[in-house]
Parts: sequence; C-alpha cells; structure tokens
Amino acid sequence: MTTVPQSIPLTKNRFLAELRTLWWITIKNWFYLVRYPSFIIQLLIWPLIFPAAYIVTAQALAGPDRIGLVFFAQNTGTVDYIAYIVIGTTVWMWQNTVLWNIGTDLRNEQKRGTLESNWLSPSFRFSLLMGTTFIHLFTMFLFILVSFLEFTFLFGVQWNGNPGLVLLVFLCAAPSIYGIGITFASFVIRMQEANSFIQLVRGLVMIFCGITFPISILPNWMAQISRWLPQTYLIRAVRNAALDNADFAALKGDLGTLLIFGALWVLVGFLSFHWMERQARKSGIIGQY
Repeated sequence: MTTVPQSIPLTKNRFLAELRTLWWITIKNWFYLVRYPSFIIQLLIWPLIFPAAYIVTAQALAGPDRIGLVFFAQNTGTVDYIAYIVIGTTVWMWQNTVLWNIGTDLRNEQKRGTLESNWLSPSFRFSLLMGTTFIHLFTMFLFILVSFLEFTFLFGVQWNGNPGLVLLVFLCAAPSIYGIGITFASFVIRMQEANSFIQLVRGLVMIFCGITFPISILPNWMAQISRWLPQTYLIRAVRNAALDNADFAALKGDLGTLLIFGALWVLVGFLSFHWMERQARKSGIIGQY
C-alpha cells in the first residue's frame, strides 16, 4: 500500500512569506537602481528643467513692470509664482514617474522574460507589483526633497509653512497616486502598450489639476472634472501648507478627500489586477512578448 505524503498547506506562515517576497522584490529593484546610477543626474536636473519652462513663461506674461503679478495674486493669494509653479510641477512629475515606473513594471518584466516564472511561484501575485512601490517611494522622497532644496537655495523661494504638514499631505496622497499606477499597470500588461495611456493620464493632470494656475479660472465644466482628480486636492493642500502657513484644521478637508480617493484607487487597482490575472489565465498573455 502506497502512502501519499501530506502536503504542507500553502497558507502556513503566509504573511511572513509575503513579507519575504516584498523584501526580495524591493532588493531586486534596489540592485537595478544602483547598477545604473545615472538616475542621480536625473534627480538633480529634472526638478529644475521642467518647472523652468513655466517659470520663464510666467515672467514673460507678467510684463516688463510685472503688472501681471497683481492679477496672479488676486487669483492665487500669493505673489510667489515660482513656488506656486514648483509645487504643481512636482506633483505632476510624481504622478508621471509613477506611471512610467510602477505602471510599466510588469510589462518590463514581461519583456525581460522573468514575469512568467515569477507568476508561477506560490507567492501572492499582487506582491510582485507592490514590491516595486517601496523602492519608488524612496526615490520620490529624494526627488521631492531635492526639488524643495534646489529652489530654496538657487531661486530664493521662501517656504512659510510647516514641513511636517507638507509631508503629511504627501503621505495622504500616496495611496491614490500609487493606486492609479497599479491600475495602470494592470491595463498595460493586458494591452501590451503604455505610451499612449501615459500621455493621456498625465495630460489630464496637466490640464485639469492646475499645476501652474488656479482651477478657479477654469470653465465650469472643466472645474467639475478637476474635482474628481486627487491631484487637484494634493496640489492645493501642499500650496496652502507650504506657502500660506495653513494649520491642520484648514487642511483636514483636503486630507480627508485624499484619503477617500486613496482607498478608492487602491481598491480599483486591486480589482483591476485580479481582472488582468483572470484574463491572463484565459489568453496566456503573461508568456507573450
């Protein structure tokens, strides 16, 4: 009589196993990062290059006597147009890099030929994507810090707010920013094309969220759309916290909205990922180039 050995249940120590999965995916992405240290150049240059185009344009539109700043102050509540623009463009670059990094992570693994083997492992497949998020959070923290330091020392921007509240705003916005990236990654692996989707999403943020202007000047139908985008509340809250010295009571409305958006987008990202997983089983797209 043959005795069939009992299999070890996969649920045993599942939580610790998922933590190990997240840890090693984070380590893998860290090796990618330090293997190509040219990212340090981007970290120093992009915070200056991208806002510079808008800053120079604003200086030109202000006129030789800067009479345009009067109208700018009436609509924004501040005359520091450089800081105003920097905050908006920094948020835009954050969302843009999330789309390019988190949004295309699974697709890049597919191109390398490693996604299929990872997919067959007994680990929770959602962890394969979440592990990328941690290293990206670290690099984006450095990016935002460098942005604020460069404009403080090179352009003399005065930040009048509480740095702790500014950090709190970014933390409250992180779930929605990365939830959008996870949702995006799921559709990219299904459609196997990213560029057009990235151009669409970042274009919406640029037009409707007021990265260089207050949304109060938008037509009513555009303002209604902007209220459904979490980046709108992130930009407004950071500007209030960093430029107007707003306290927690003044920010709690935007913070609450960001948390609601965060819960919604994380849920949408999770459901989109599982939808993509079911589609992959039917069509075999994981093993396709």
